[in-house]
Amino acid sequence: MTDDNVVLVGVDGSPESLAAVDWAVARAECQGWRVHILCAYSLPSFTTASLDGGYAALDDSAIRSGAQAVIDEAVERVKKSGVAVTSSLETGDPAGVLVDLSEEATLTVVGTRGGGGFADRLLGTVSSALPAHSHCPAVVVPQHNEGADYTPVRRIVVGVDGSSSARRALKWAVTEAEAWGAELTAIAAVPMASGAGALAWLPAAVDREQVLADVRSGLDRAINEALEGHEGVTVRRHALDGNPAELLAEFSTAVDLIVVGSRGRGGFSGLLLGSTSQAVLSHASCPVLVAPTHQAKGERRTSRTSTPWGRA
Repeated sequence: MTDDNVVLVGVDGSPESLAAVDWAVARAECQGWRVHILCAYSLPSFTTASLDGGYAALDDSAIRSGAQAVIDEAVERVKKSGVAVTSSLETGDPAGVLVDLSEEATLTVVGTRGGGGFADRLLGTVSSALPAHSHCPAVVVPQHNEGADYTPVRRIVVGVDGSSSARRALKWAVTEAEAWGAELTAIAAVPMASGAGALAWLPAAVDREQVLADVRSGLDRAINEALEGHEGVTVRRHALDGNPAELLAEFSTAVDLIVVGSRGRGGFSGLLLGSTSQAVLSHASCPVLVAPTHQAKGERRTSRTSTPWGRA
């Protein structure tokens, strides 16, 4: 058992956050990891107008009590699985708190929608902000649908475009496939046909089959590199003519996990989340893992002396 590996999951009591808890628990079970449940909130520094025209301070104790009830519900949900669990209630901007703690977590998990009020700050904004800034892979569980069950993960698809971000995503996809015992398929897409996003500037004389063959060759090299030390994992691979985001969103209806890099080959250096990863997060029907541009856990030095799960 690897006690230093923690799956950090943000909760707010909504069905989406509870689905995120279930996903985090299933992932932790694969390798004997721990789960840490976190709810964070912040209060504005100003007072709010009351109905009679006066001003009343926000009741921090009531909000804190409600947030603690959310945590307690999630913790009980985890305890039923037998997975080791800790929890904490944090004050501060939820996105900032999760990003900060992601430096010491192995994986972070959130849902796509919040439950209203202060909770929207956690699972509305965070599901966009966390993947862009997280120091470890961030998993976003999609909007809850009745009867939806996102585990176990049996089929994984990873998008690869030759960028360093995509190579990191491919390595994480291999790790996830190994942990879940899942089938892994790597997709490299080149939009050459007519239509939005197509490479219309390609000369008509260009052999498109040759272009795809070259892409497939680069994909094979990337996969061979990612498989070093993971010889038990088999990776199917496809070089396709099409829009990467649209294809991955389409695949998400038939697989259990999509893996992408936070910024692709064509992304501007100032953007932490590329257009493909943004589009996939917005339209995927299954959970999406976004691999970070930052160094992975264990590859960096940090000055942090304590974490909420270390204090528990």
